[in-house]
Amino acid sequence: MLLLLPLILGLGITQMILSVHRDLFPLSVAIPLILFCNVCFVTGLFGFQAVQPNSSRVYLLFGKYKGSVRISGFYWVNPFFSKKKLSLRVRNFETGALMTPEEKSELGRVIKQKTRTAGKPSKVNDCEGNPIEISAVVVWKVVNTAEALFEVDDYEDFVSVQSEAALRNLASRYPYDSHDGEMSLRGNTTEICDQLNHDIQERLDKAGVEVLEARISHLAYAPEIAAAMLQRQQAQAVVAARTKIVDGAVGMVQLALERLTDDNILELDEERRAAMVSNLLVVLCGDRHAQPVINTGSLYQ
Repeated sequence: MLLLLPLILGLGITQMILSVHRDLFPLSVAIPLILFCNVCFVTGLFGFQAVQPNSSRVYLLFGKYKGSVRISGFYWVNPFFSKKKLSLRVRNFETGALMTPEEKSELGRVIKQKTRTAGKPSKVNDCEGNPIEISAVVVWKVVNTAEALFEVDDYEDFVSVQSEAALRNLASRYPYDSHDGEMSLRGNTTEICDQLNHDIQERLDKAGVEVLEARISHLAYAPEIAAAMLQRQQAQAVVAARTKIVDGAVGMVQLALERLTDDNILELDEERRAAMVSNLLVVLCGDRHAQPVINTGSLYQ
């Protein structure tokens, strides 16, 4: 078409020149040919278009889908095609709670100022009923332009809503923290993110969207129970530490009694053995240094 359209324009100019000599080229023939050449030239110019890298064009002819162009370059298509531009670039967003109309207007004002703000984390109950705050970052791109435009009303809004729904569903199936070795949101981050990726992709297949990555960006107890849960975590840590100390202390007492018996250093009856065990456990398990007492009497006084 780059060669044909200049030839059509040249033909129209030639006809205009020849129309001056009416004997050679009558006006009744020249005028329709000149108009036809001009209309073809002007109309043909509207068929040229450039497709940028990671962009695409979707073509419609009188409401019927005719195809897409996904490879960057310079093209000429039917000038009567209706062309819709669609980006194939990788995008990302952070899930958040649904906004009120006032918050949406405020967010629109912020976007116009070309600043970025993170959405509020979503509040949802985990499988144990504890309210938690959670949000995730989803990285996605369009892979099927026809499905993205024609299968859903607004594919960007569809991605946002379905990702939020998948995240809430996932958070309600697992506990925040595990106490019996089962999978939890905090303890199995890799497995949870893989499951989230699969759940979101399953929901977005019909929209021609591919999810490249989905990972949890914020996870915490809700403010109303955060203090209580912190106390519970502290208590669990104290119990675990004390259990470790007691296990070590019992082993040291057992070793001490066995050494005393094997080396015939001291023979103790049951009462004195119990007293010695009690004293050793107090010394080993106490959170403060023991105060030494010097016995200046007999063995039992």
